[in-house]
Amino acid sequence: MDEGPERGPSRGPELREPDLPRTAKQRPRALRTGWTTGTCASAAARAAALHLVTGEPQPWVEVALPSGRRVTFAVERSAELRPGRTEAVVVKDAGDDPDVTHGSHLTATVSWREEPGIELHGGVGVGVVTRPGLGLEVGGPAINPVPRAMISRAVGEVVDVAARGVDVTISVPDGERRARKTTNARLGILGGISILGTTGIVRPFSTASWRASVEQAVSVAAAQGAPAVVLCTGGRTEKGAMALLPRLPEVCFIEVGDFTGAALRRAVEHGVGRVVFVGMVGKLTKLASGVLMTHYTRSKVDTAVLADITRAVGGTDALAAEVAAANTARHAYELWDAAGLLQTAGLELCHRVVDVLERFTDRRITAEAAMVDFTGRTVVALRSDGEGLLP
Repeated sequence: MDEGPERGPSRGPELREPDLPRTAKQRPRALRTGWTTGTCASAAARAAALHLVTGEPQPWVEVALPSGRRVTFAVERSAELRPGRTEAVVVKDAGDDPDVTHGSHLTATVSWREEPGIELHGGVGVGVVTRPGLGLEVGGPAINPVPRAMISRAVGEVVDVAARGVDVTISVPDGERRARKTTNARLGILGGISILGTTGIVRPFSTASWRASVEQAVSVAAAQGAPAVVLCTGGRTEKGAMALLPRLPEVCFIEVGDFTGAALRRAVEHGVGRVVFVGMVGKLTKLASGVLMTHYTRSKVDTAVLADITRAVGGTDALAAEVAAANTARHAYELWDAAGLLQTAGLELCHRVVDVLERFTDRRITAEAAMVDFTGRTVVALRSDGEGLLP
């Protein structure tokens, strides 16, 4: 892959590392994971489907996570609304993550339908997608692909959907109120929360405890003589990074969450001379803007940076204006892709990220960067020097 022209020293954007939200600064006890809205919705759907099939409410249900691991949930309530229609509720436990959906009642209503298969709907308190750039159909419910698959699997284990059809509606009674504390409206998700999750498990990336775990992971890698640390924003990007760099030991790969700055400082402290950052377009854009602590309450994607990149790689003024007005970084990514500029714009974005990482450490590390797609598995663009780790 083309690595682009050589670049001289760059002044670049002002470097910023905002403080954590006050509520996330101190947690005296060990980190506790929780469950995503998607996992809880799948448990509620399975409970309602079991009630529909057996005629009996289920106090407990077991569902599969995307990893294949199976977990058990208490059912808060299960009822027959009328013959052929049932409803069940599972209460979300977000663990130690400061999550606005903690304690929400994920509710699934299941009923028979004439056509075979599963039809999934969003009910009260589940947001409706009104803008592009989220990877979801405009006008449809804000239920992401992995939760959709989990819900379908949970119901499909109870009902033979090849022979008989069911309608499944996911709702959250106070979801619209809870959504006011999120950025959903700004992203064009109106009327409620999103049903999210890629692993089914909530890991509290946004806490001081998580920052400490990132710093510890860098220290452990350094102590084992790791030739580099590979900073990944989450589980999907970590898997993609491992596939991209198969010769590196597992200890090199760190789910950094929002704490890139903390990881870089620890790398410098331990003399780790090379850092690779692997991420999707949103986090990369924040880094390219000079933001080293990327918690959503402390920074937002600056689409002006993406518009500047568009012009820098030969995009038209009209395209740059579209990118500047994009709803999300993903929307900008899709505009680049449609214009045939995805790889070159992604390369320029990676160049800018590398410059920020190296300036943040006073050039005491050599940085590399790769942008992956939204599956985390496909490399779209990468920036590496001639002797870098990236291929």
